[in-house]
Amino acid sequence: MPYPNLPWMDERTIFPSVTQAWGPETPLPGLLASGGLLTAHTLHAAYRQGIFPWFSAGQPPLWWSPDPRMVLQVEAFRLHRSLRKTLLQFMRTPRCSIRIDSQFQQVMQYCAQTPRPGQDGTWIVPSIIDAYTELHHAGFAHSVETWIDDRLVGGLYCVAIGRAVYGESMFTHVNNASKLALCALVALCQAQGAPQIDCQQATAHLASLGAQEMPRDQFLATAQVQQQLPAMHWLWQPQHWDHLL
Repeated sequence: MPYPNLPWMDERTIFPSVTQAWGPETPLPGLLASGGLLTAHTLHAAYRQGIFPWFSAGQPPLWWSPDPRMVLQVEAFRLHRSLRKTLLQFMRTPRCSIRIDSQFQQVMQYCAQTPRPGQDGTWIVPSIIDAYTELHHAGFAHSVETWIDDRLVGGLYCVAIGRAVYGESMFTHVNNASKLALCALVALCQAQGAPQIDCQQATAHLASLGAQEMPRDQFLATAQVQQQLPAMHWLWQPQHWDHLL
């Protein structure tokens, strides 16, 4: 067990209350539990409670629920002038397109090659890819993809339960390609009445796009309401851009 006094889960245990997550005075704020089975069923149960996995190769699954939570209210998304210009050019170019769920596992594999800021390696280890791919097949995980000349050049993947959307990771092989995928996700959420996108932890980049920190109990209350609504339709239509522009 890598962290003393941290609840250890096995295939029979359930997640502890998120109020037991380590606080801001600890070295790893938001850390809640370790162990457990990394399956679609476990992931679905975790996200319903505002919990997500994040660990490195060689570690057991580590489960997190930080307080505060970084959240993007889709109506507050900041489409900066330069990105708007890039988006308009993308929309006018026939060889450019947004696709959803056409290459989910490939998106995850590309994201695994893009470490988070401050990390040398990736947290998207093979067991994570397998579990989220299983969750994708169950209809609760999705990819939003930027394509140019029939080539996947950027994208992101997320979890969605009802109209509660939980962003995970993104990648780009061409300037702004991941931002275009995020623009598409925001537009899709606006079109279908999903009010917020969970961004998990604060970064300067997310803040520049309009995301803000929210107390965990407030985030959970709003997310749980959205989880009870009918699932979003994960089908991209060009007219979705109208909600953003």
